[in-house]
Amino acid sequence: MHKYIFSLIAIGLTVFAFFPYIRSILKGKIKPHVFSWIIWGMTTFIAFLAQLKDNGGAGAWPIGISGLITIYVAVIAFINKSDNSITKMDWLFFILAISSIPFWYLTSDPLIAILILTITDLLGFGPTIKKSYYFPFEEKISFFLLFLVRNIISIFALEHYSLTTVLFPGFIAFACFSLILLLLIRRKILNTDES
Repeated sequence: MHKYIFSLIAIGLTVFAFFPYIRSILKGKIKPHVFSWIIWGMTTFIAFLAQLKDNGGAGAWPIGISGLITIYVAVIAFINKSDNSITKMDWLFFILAISSIPFWYLTSDPLIAILILTITDLLGFGPTIKKSYYFPFEEKISFFLLFLVRNIISIFALEHYSLTTVLFPGFIAFACFSLILLLLIRRKILNTDES
């Protein structure tokens, strides 16, 4: 029963995090990198499927819901003409994300897919990290903080612990933490420079 409670808390945090983020995109206050969000949506949803395959149970649900909402963010970011710059590196990340599906199919091992997806998702942070370095005020720290907490809680909600079920949310939590640090440092530096 407590696994379901953790899962519901993680789902609630997911929705709570996305609602103001989506509203900020629609108002033009933030401009997420579209291709990062496409990659994150794909990798997150495929990771959800792999977690289900490895009996992740209720702990996989927040990842699945997050994947669907992430794809929606990519769509509205594209429609609202957010950061649409797409580089050769972005295409590489996209191809890596797609490649996890045939590897999973050929090996019948969801861990192979999770390894590829986790690496790809972390690489997908690349465009956002680059953008955040130069424009740290165009991202919401609270959004990534909620996802840091959400990923930790979703690990507690897992019904089966294995590398397949824990790797993706664990590394994404670490990536969110790292991005938060970058945003805080760059904001402090830029505020100091303006003084």
